[in-house]
Amino acid sequence: MIKSVSDIKKIAVLGAGTMGPGIAQMFAIGGHDVTMWTRSEETREKAKQTLYKSLQTFAEEDLIPASQVDEIFGRVSFALTVEEAVEGAQFIQETIVENRDAKRELYDKLDKCLGTDCIIASNTSALNVFELVPENRLPQMVIAHWYAPAQLIPLVEVVKSEQAPEEYANITVELLEKCGKTAVLMKKFIRGYIANRLQMCLNQEVFYLLDNGYCTPEDIDKAVKASFIPRAVVLGLCKRIDFGGVDMTANNFRNKSYTMPPEVDMPTTLADLVDKGQLGLKTGKGFYDYTDVDKQELLAKRDKQLFEVFKLAKKFMDDPV
Repeated sequence: MIKSVSDIKKIAVLGAGTMGPGIAQMFAIGGHDVTMWTRSEETREKAKQTLYKSLQTFAEEDLIPASQVDEIFGRVSFALTVEEAVEGAQFIQETIVENRDAKRELYDKLDKCLGTDCIIASNTSALNVFELVPENRLPQMVIAHWYAPAQLIPLVEVVKSEQAPEEYANITVELLEKCGKTAVLMKKFIRGYIANRLQMCLNQEVFYLLDNGYCTPEDIDKAVKASFIPRAVVLGLCKRIDFGGVDMTANNFRNKSYTMPPEVDMPTTLADLVDKGQLGLKTGKGFYDYTDVDKQELLAKRDKQLFEVFKLAKKFMDDPV
């Protein structure tokens, strides 16, 4: 049984798609040997390039010494079988596609090749993975839910299965914080965790405003960037209520000064974008037009600004109001 974070020497990251390379990077920065499972040599080479380029960006942002880029990169190895990836690992981070059958298949495979002396963590965003895991593996299960880009967004939400010991949740939190993440340990499981549930509420209101012609996407983005989003970096949401007055928020509920938009199966604005194939940056159009934009330059600019925002956020979190 894993008794402390010092027992974790090797970490296996299963999946090398959107999340895998960034997660492997952060574990490697934390000083751990990491083996990534990839399904093909093509995926492996792409993951290698993504990982190395991201480490160079970290060095440019002074988050790691440039002299350590190759050393950190060298801590990450790659395997084309699950069995090879998890061999000797004390912590397994699953990051594969959000598909019940795919996850169930992977966990059945893990059940055949894992011992009981390791922690198994899922990165699932919305599935109740505890329903998909073989019952005998539940005492080893936690969820460690990262946000994309995994190497940039500090938050990881952690929740254990009912059968897992509290120590496994605490060890997972300590491991993540050792690797530079901001871990939030939840008391019990709920689909969507904290941040995704809040974002879904916002999305419902966003599409209600758009569908009913109250404003444009540009109006919404300008409004939130110039109001509660930067304020939340300083106060969060609950402390903001304290500063505004708990009674004021209570009055808002009593007076029914706001009602939630009615539920819809699919917002009209969203359905129209999907039907037109306007899926965002990857297709060149979404709410905005990226036709004549250099996508790599735009992503680099996004990352640079995110670095600046999260450095400032950390400063405020380390010295809170």
